[in-house]
Amino acid sequence: MILPIDEKSQTQALGRTQPGLPMKPGRLGTRAHDDKRNGTITLFAALNVLDGSVIGRTMPRHRHQEFIRFLNAVEREVPKGKDIHVILDNDAAHQHPKVRAWLARHPCWTVHFTPTSASWLNAVEGFFAKLSRRKLQRGVFHSLVALQTAIKGLRRAAQQKPQALRLEGRSQGHHRGAKRGYQTLQTIY
Repeated sequence: MILPIDEKSQTQALGRTQPGLPMKPGRLGTRAHDDKRNGTITLFAALNVLDGSVIGRTMPRHRHQEFIRFLNAVEREVPKGKDIHVILDNDAAHQHPKVRAWLARHPCWTVHFTPTSASWLNAVEGFFAKLSRRKLQRGVFHSLVALQTAIKGLRRAAQQKPQALRLEGRSQGHHRGAKRGYQTLQTIY
């Protein structure tokens, strides 16, 4: 089982101080220049690449303790006896000695770290992007509970209509581009 795991930290519950004006012909909708901040949460998520389902938890902070609690939650939801390959970034919470000890106690878990500054390699980032576009960007959340409800709603929708991860692209074009880049570097040096 392959599970890209990451967290979306500092997700803000923003309320508007005034309602926005609606769109009119020839004019865009408007909104107030200031927001009322109602707190932040961290969303931990694991994406099952085979069926597109998402395991997620919201927690008040982003530390190794919360990450271990999330790993325990993931382990409860994954079928017993499966080998689990986890894709993680190099966040400090993922590298903590207590997290390493937890992973050592769970030999069926294998961790693969993405290179630094390559978060786009982690497939769960697509879920976070969808969450931002559909729920967070224009959402109005007057409390942390309202924000958590919106996040759970999107997760529930993803569970009802899951889509397996599909890698698309033309590999030949990428290979040609890499070859051109290599040849250019050879001529420079």
